[in-house]
Amino acid sequence: MSPDEYCHQKTVQSGSSFYYSFLFLPPERRRAITALYAFCREVDDTVDECTDQSIARIKLAWWRSELSAMYAGAPTHPVTQALQPHLTVYNLQEQHMQAIVDGMEMDLDQTRYLDFRAMKRYCWHVASVVGILSASIFGVTNPKTLEYAEQLGLAFQLTNIIRDVGEDARKGRIYLPVNELQQFGVTAADLLNARHSDKFENLMRFQTERAQKVYDEAFALLPKEDRRAQRPGLMMAAIYRTVLDEIERDNFHVLTQRISLTPLRKLWLAWKTYIRG
Repeated sequence: MSPDEYCHQKTVQSGSSFYYSFLFLPPERRRAITALYAFCREVDDTVDECTDQSIARIKLAWWRSELSAMYAGAPTHPVTQALQPHLTVYNLQEQHMQAIVDGMEMDLDQTRYLDFRAMKRYCWHVASVVGILSASIFGVTNPKTLEYAEQLGLAFQLTNIIRDVGEDARKGRIYLPVNELQQFGVTAADLLNARHSDKFENLMRFQTERAQKVYDEAFALLPKEDRRAQRPGLMMAAIYRTVLDEIERDNFHVLTQRISLTPLRKLWLAWKTYIRG
C-alpha cells in the first residue's frame, strides 16, 4: 500500500463529512488535503484510543519528532511520507502542524474550560490551525482568506462540541465553558448522567446561536477572489450547519445520541455548494 493509499483509506474509514468536499478537488490538492486529514486522525486517535495517558504522551512526542523529520526531508510514517511533497507547494508551516499535536495533548492535561476564551484557545489548536492549513491547500491569493479559514475552523469545532456533548462527557471531558454551565443552571453531573432538561436546551440554544454567528463572521472575511478556490470549506460549512439545524430541530437531544446526516445527504449538500460556487 502506498502512502497516498494509506491516507485515502484512513479518510474513508473515518466517515467524516470532510471527505465529501475532498472529492471535488483536483488530484494533487486532493492528495494533499487527504494526507493532512489523515495526519489529524492519527494524532487524534492517539489520544482517544489510548487508555494509558503516559503511553499517549510518548506517542504524541513521537509525532512531534516525526514532523521535524518530515520537514527535514526524512519522514518514516506513511502519512508524513504522503504529506511531505506538498509542504513547500502549499506553504504548510511546521509551527501549525506542531500546534495540532499541542491541541491533542491538551486533552490529556485538561477536561474542563473555565470560560469561552479558554475553550477558544483549545479550538484554535485542534481546528482553527487545521482550517489555515486546509485553506492553504485549497488555494490562497489574499492573506485575509487565512483569517476566514481560522474563523471557519472555530465554527466547525464549536459544532463538534455541540454535537458530541454526550459522547465527550462519557469520556470524562466537558468542553462547554464552566461559567456558561453556571449561567444556565446546568451542572457537570447533568452532562455526565445525561440529564436532559429545559435548562440544558437553553444552554445548547445559546451555544448553537454563537456557532452560527461564527460561521457568518467567517464568511464575511472570505475575499471574493478566493471564494471559488475555497469551495471545499464552504461545502463542509453547508454540511455542518445542516447538522446544527438538525440538532436544534431535535430539541438538542445530544446527551444520548450523535446526530448526523446520511452519506447521500452530505454528498448532495457538497454538490449543491460546488455548483453554486
